[in-house]
Amino acid sequence: MKTATRSLSALSIVISFLLLSGCGNDETIPTPSVAVPNVITQPLRFNSSYQHQQSYTGTVRSADTTGVGFELAGKLSDIIVDSGDTVIKGQKLATLNTQLLEAELQQLSASLQQTQADLDLAQSNLERSIELKKKQYVSEQQFDETQQQVASLLANQKRLKASLYATELKLEKSTLVAPFNGTISKRHHNLGEVIALGSPVFTLIGTNQQQAYIGVPHSVAQTLKSNQVVDIRIGDQTHKGLIAGISAEIDPVTRTVQLRIDLPNNSQVINGEIAYLEYQQQIADAGYWVPISSLTDGVRGLWNVFVVTKNEQGQARIERRDVDILYTTEKQAYINGAIQKDDVIITQGLHKLVVGQRVNPTSETVARSL
Repeated sequence: MKTATRSLSALSIVISFLLLSGCGNDETIPTPSVAVPNVITQPLRFNSSYQHQQSYTGTVRSADTTGVGFELAGKLSDIIVDSGDTVIKGQKLATLNTQLLEAELQQLSASLQQTQADLDLAQSNLERSIELKKKQYVSEQQFDETQQQVASLLANQKRLKASLYATELKLEKSTLVAPFNGTISKRHHNLGEVIALGSPVFTLIGTNQQQAYIGVPHSVAQTLKSNQVVDIRIGDQTHKGLIAGISAEIDPVTRTVQLRIDLPNNSQVINGEIAYLEYQQQIADAGYWVPISSLTDGVRGLWNVFVVTKNEQGQARIERRDVDILYTTEKQAYINGAIQKDDVIITQGLHKLVVGQRVNPTSETVARSL
């Protein structure tokens, strides 16, 4: 019995010692610190206006572009040039069959010769009648009839000469010639076809002056004037164009005013190419230029920027501000809204941040201003 009592006492002493040892060796576990992210920032700079860059679309056309055709109907007997050929003014392009005109020319020539013979005889008779009338051997009626016959033959001769000239003119116009220097862009008829009066045989594009025809809003047209130099972009090249004319009416379909712009003579452009008028307009509207990457979606059609502000403890934290986008370029946006001059915004990495988060601005100038 005594032995059991001693054992319990010893066990109690050991337990008490262990408890005291545990209390004496307590260690404090440190709380891990939260890393403050670095952010790229920039201060806002106020602008009273901005340059609005706008492109207006049109097409390139030669100043001399026309459908070339005969002034007569007829059968196409010869085609001398084809699409892609370069021609000069006065060069023969095609001809019509002229057999009927040649026959008509021979008939008129014969009639004219016969009339000339009749006229020669009538004039001889008139000269004899004048001599006989002096001797009173010819009556007044006979003398008048002889005079009338000569006058009638003279009138008939003039008519035949006019008909002969018209036929010769038709023969001349049966040959189609180039009205100016240019390039044949298209052939519309084939050999042997009977073509109608005025039907174009070729489309001829002049090489002297290339022009751009571009429609712009009426408000823009009012700011332009003739002989003003403008930038015209065609393909990968930008040309200095000269405004040759501004239309006096609005197109009923596009609701634009057409500009006719002369391109430089050395412009390597082709009819039908797309031309762009690069136009800059100063818009009087206050705002701030910011990178596109500094914007994030908001609610009800608004956009947001993250502004870095300083709290009571002197720490830099994030606030969300609503803004409107007035104009954008490829890399920047012009905005206004719940922001002020010299506010500091975060320009990159917005998807990694939340409102109220503590941040560390990377710019020393910005950090000192907070």
